[in-house]
Parts: sequence; structure tokens; C-alpha cells
Amino acid sequence: MQLIPSIDLRAGRCVRLVRGDFATETRYASDPKALVAKYHGLGAEWVHIVDLDGARDGAAGNRAVIADLAAGSDVKLQVGGGLRDREAVLATLALGVARIVVGSTAVTQAEAVRAWLQEFGPERVCLAFDVRLDEGGTPRVATHGWREQSSLSLWDAVAGFGAAGLRHVLCTDVARDGTLGGPNVALYREAVRRFPAIRWQASGGVRDLNDLAALADTEVAAAISGKALLDDLIPAEELQAFLPNA
Repeated sequence: MQLIPSIDLRAGRCVRLVRGDFATETRYASDPKALVAKYHGLGAEWVHIVDLDGARDGAAGNRAVIADLAAGSDVKLQVGGGLRDREAVLATLALGVARIVVGSTAVTQAEAVRAWLQEFGPERVCLAFDVRLDEGGTPRVATHGWREQSSLSLWDAVAGFGAAGLRHVLCTDVARDGTLGGPNVALYREAVRRFPAIRWQASGGVRDLNDLAALADTEVAAAISGKALLDDLIPAEELQAFLPNA
């Protein structure tokens, strides 16, 4: 399992939210480009970038920043937020982004997203399913910046893309995101059990080395971490086992 540092952008600045709520925004003084360089220096192969303005409004409000990050970095960028049509996908890939992340559109326009997987290839398209657990413990997909809750289960959502060659899925437990409360290990273990061919990326709640070790034990391909790394909660030497170029 590899660790993928995450940077959330709002109006060109690095921020963090709790459970996707914009009212909980914490701004960080760190320049996004300096953060990418820091993570590269630690040994990261990938950095996950979220355009929060795009996710909320559907507009690529941070495109210039993302273009600068892609042009000036030796790490691969995985970028999501506001990719709701083919033109937006093409524009983002044209910036030099290695992989796009498609969220709500994978639910609302599944047929179009299946076509993107076939057109651009499964290594360049990651689907992001953000979930809340229902009363029975079934993960149900939330959309539109987590403001809308669907009845679609994570399992049905992923199964719908099997024939399209889906390879990468980023799954966030909304209740854990930004909380430093620990990841939903049981969710990711079940995800790997049901879909072992998918390279799962686990997101939400990572706080320390023990959390990373627990996620590695589930056999997910990657763990996404934002706040714990921004706040330097995990010593660099403890990260090395999960950073390919350390």
C-alpha cells in the first residue's frame, strides 16, 4: 500500500474541511506548490488534488493553480472536482495531470463515464465514491459535494463499471473525513473482498502510523491523507514504508 498525500484547493489556497462542510474550513499558510515539493521530497509518487470550488460549483476555479503544479512537479497528480463533462476532462488532462477523478458524474451520467474509461484508459480515470453508512451498515453513495444522499450502494455503483474496465476507485467514508477519528477499516476490507481486482484508495480519518498499518492489512492499494500530513502528525520516518520513493 502506498500513501497518497492530499491537497484541497479553494480559491487557490490549501484548506481542509470536516465532512465536506465548507463552514468548517481551515486555511493553511502553506503554498500548494511548496506542499507538493515537500511530499515529493518525502518520497511520494502521487499527490491527490481536490478542486473544492469545482466540486461545489462545477467550475474549474483552480485550473491555473493545478496547471502550475503539474508543470513544476516531479510527482504524478491525481485531480478531481467539477469534472462533469468530456470537455472538462480533456481540459484537465491537457494540464499534464496523470489521472482524473470523477465523482458525482459517475452516478448521474454513468454511461458517459463508462465511455471516458474506454476512451482515456483505466489508468487515467479514477472513480470517487463518497459514502455514508445506512442503518443496516450498507455504504450509500453521496453526491454533489456530499450535499445529496442517494440510495445507490457502493457495491452496485462499482459493479456498474465492471464491463468498462474500471481499475481505480477512491472511497471516502464521509463521516470520517477530516476528523482524525480513524479510518473505516471494515469498509475497505469488505470492498477488497468484494472487488479484489480494483485498486482501492481509502480516504477519511487517517491520523497515525497505526491507521496506515491497519489499512495496509486490508490490502487496499493506497491510503489518502490530508489533515494528518498537513498538521505533521506522523513523523517522516514512520511514513517511509508507505512512500515508494522514500
